[in-house]
Amino acid sequence: MKTRRANETGWSNAKTLSEALPFIQRYSNQTLVIKFGGHAMVDEDLTRQFANDVVLLQQFGLRPVIVHGGGPQIGKMLERLSIKSEFVDGLRVSDIETVEIAEMVLSGAINKSIVQAINRAGGKAVGLSGKDANLITARKISKKHGFAGEPEQTDVSVITALTHAKPGFIPVISPISGGADNGSYNVNADTAAGVLSAALGASRLLLLTDVDGVLDKEKNLLTRLNLDDVNTLIQDGTAQGGMIPKLETAIEARKGGVDAVVILNGRRAHSLLVELFTDQGAGTLIA
Repeated sequence: MKTRRANETGWSNAKTLSEALPFIQRYSNQTLVIKFGGHAMVDEDLTRQFANDVVLLQQFGLRPVIVHGGGPQIGKMLERLSIKSEFVDGLRVSDIETVEIAEMVLSGAINKSIVQAINRAGGKAVGLSGKDANLITARKISKKHGFAGEPEQTDVSVITALTHAKPGFIPVISPISGGADNGSYNVNADTAAGVLSAALGASRLLLLTDVDGVLDKEKNLLTRLNLDDVNTLIQDGTAQGGMIPKLETAIEARKGGVDAVVILNGRRAHSLLVELFTDQGAGTLIA
């Protein structure tokens, strides 16, 4: 497992624009899929900063596509309604009632709040869910997961139309998806971001979370991994809980043709810009 030097500074101290120019040119006209999740989503300042950074990426000539989660918000709503929820293998078990609430929270309040934040930052965001234009067709993962779904098919034509329009739009996607049986499925946001990044031929998939990246057994940050490393971390139990679907997503995205996947801390200032436009990067790079 290789390492690269972690960057502890904010974007303002990381690079001048002239120093960042080669990195900007590297990603010009490239599609980036960014999974926005974790507790950064419930912090208004961090959401505003994220929106500003996403708009800046587009102004630099990149094509950002946002896929968002909302685990903390779903959990809070379930608690308010006195509905018990459990996790199996890092994924929320979803009965019909849970899926209905997840759709209300994800495709409603959360999706539109991110759209509004990006629009206020000067972008043109459009809110979608996996159901729109058959973006993601899902099926049940297993009986034990209830109506938690996994993607079966994708049709990214609506995303391509939005990102290639003049001026370009920024898609903001809720992972709630429809099934061939006309049912609704709660697809893990990391998984949804992974399949969409592969279908779009994205150069990068960036998974924003609440930790600095992938940690070893001594809780040290692993800054660079290959697919063999990732498989080892899953098999030997180093990766646990919600990190498992993230790493599984990274494996599938890389196999699907995505150049690299990065798992990074969405609560760190300008972590997206530090990752993309500095040689130090941020978080864990899987390439």
